Amino acid sequence: MNDETRRHCRSSYDAVADEYVRRIFDELKDKPLDRQLLDRFAADVRNVGPACDLGCGPGHVARYLHEQGVQVCGIDLSPVMVEQARRLTPAVEFRQADLSALDVADGAWAGIAAFYSLIHIPNSDLPQALGELRRVLRPGGLLLAAFHIGDETLHLDEWWGHTVSVDFHFFRPVEMESRLREAGFVIEETIERDPYPEVEHQSRRCYIFARRPVSSS
Repeated sequence: MNDETRRHCRSSYDAVADEYVRRIFDELKDKPLDRQLLDRFAADVRNVGPACDLGCGPGHVARYLHEQGVQVCGIDLSPVMVEQARRLTPAVEFRQADLSALDVADGAWAGIAAFYSLIHIPNSDLPQALGELRRVLRPGGLLLAAFHIGDETLHLDEWWGHTVSVDFHFFRPVEMESRLREAGFVIEETIERDPYPEVEHQSRRCYIFARRPVSSS
């Protein structure tokens, strides 16, 4: 993601933050599979070490993981989203950062939940982003990535009545699996589902559990 694209993405999410909270913050109650997968993620990392909700938006995934007993933080590119997250879940630490260049020590986290954050990374930039995620995971650390399935890039100039400029990149599961392996991850499971009617954008969804090998350097 170049500087201009990053700036547009950040300002777009800043612009829609209030409406995003209204529409999205409580969405997990209507997504049973998502809760089930987050429960599985929580069980894996809960007694191992800290985890991160990467691309956290208003922090609803971080809040859910916190309620499951996970030591979790949230990171987002949008400072306004971070403000919302801090307001909504003050018990969790949230801060602004770019997932492609994290100010985090090597091996800092036992797990990363990346729910619809990689969708803003163009395919050509995925190797750098996934390499950064691998760096900040400890050996044996778990990544749970969620994304829209497809080949297209959806560009928005208007979003919920606000002027924006943001791209949503869709990926094929086999493509994301390949990128993850190239970045040094081991794929544990890939799960797909149809969209929940009247709850979300009507795209097919994919979730991948991938792990940094224990023996990796």
